[in-house]
Formats: sequence, C-alpha cells, structure tokens
Amino acid sequence: MLKLSIMMAIIGHILCGIGDCLMSYSRKGRLDFKNIQDPEKMAVMFKDMPLSYPLISMILGTFAITLFGFGYFALSDWMKDYSTVASNMMFISAVLFLIPIVTHHVFCGVVEWVYIRLGCKEEVLKAVLELQKKTISTMIVGYLALLIFLVTLFVMIVTGKTSLPIWGCLFNTLVFMIAMLPTKLPAKGNIAGTLMYLGLLFLI
Repeated sequence: MLKLSIMMAIIGHILCGIGDCLMSYSRKGRLDFKNIQDPEKMAVMFKDMPLSYPLISMILGTFAITLFGFGYFALSDWMKDYSTVASNMMFISAVLFLIPIVTHHVFCGVVEWVYIRLGCKEEVLKAVLELQKKTISTMIVGYLALLIFLVTLFVMIVTGKTSLPIWGCLFNTLVFMIAMLPTKLPAKGNIAGTLMYLGLLFLI
C-alpha cells in the first residue's frame, strides 16, 4: 500500500507540473514574473493564450494534488514506526499543505482565465492581481506547512531514526529545490517532488 501511494504521488506531481506549465507558458513563451506589473508586456504574453489552458490547469491541478496527497499521508503513516511525534507533525503539516495549495492553484487559474477572457486589459490586470494578493495567504500557509513536513522527514532520516540509510535524506523535495534554484526549469516544485518520491520508492 505504501509503494502504491508513493507511485500515486509520482504521477500526481508529474500531472501537477504539466498543469503549472499550462499556466506559465503561452504561444509567446514563458511568463516572466518580473513583468507581472507591466500591462503591455502581460497583454502581449497572454492575448493569444487559449482559455482552455488555465481551465485545464485548474481541473488537472486539483486532481493531481489530490493524487499526490496520498504519498504525503502514506509517509506520515510510515513514520509512526519510528516516532509518533514526527508522524503527527507530518500528518498535520500535510493537511495544512494540501488544502491551501489546492485553493491557491485554483485561484491562480481563475486569475489567468478572467484576465484572458476580459481581453487582457490594464484595469482587468489590476483587479486580478488584487485578487491574487488578497488570497496569497493560501500559498504562504501551504508552503510553510510543506517546509515543516520536509524538514521533519529530513531530520528523521539524517539522524538515523528510520530504517533508511542516512544518505536517503537527499531524496527530499527541499534538497532538490535548492539544487534547482539557479536553473530556469519550469515547475521546479513538482520536479523536486517527483524526484523525492522516485528515490523513496526504491529505498522504502
């Protein structure tokens, strides 16, 4: 059951990465967040983007996050054999990660869909950016919770408190994210999550 959940997490992160790319790329290339306040550059970026991109991303992302959630809960349950405290921390942080992140992902899709649907106008950009700023707490809570989950997992493995080899701590989203920060890879978080679960699939 554990390995099945981990495989579901791998598939979920891959699908979520595809959903992220649908929101980050248009026929004009990749969205540069440095230009997000520039109405002219944003209009050029999004005017030819099909409305189906953010719509598919919202639906696919919701399904994908639900799917990879099984992996986070499975790891929390697996940790019970080594520490009840660590297991509970991972379970609670998984809940606080998954629910807000689904919400955040949908908000991001709604913001893009509305912006494109209403003609990529400057006043529309201001309105959707205001919505995103006022709902940014979902992202902050979600990623802080994920950080707690990943640090707990890392510490438990690196201190030798689990059955995994100490070097197994390297199979951690946080480690892969730090390694990929200098790169221009899209969907870094989901690539990192996929790599973590791929490594754990063969170690556990």
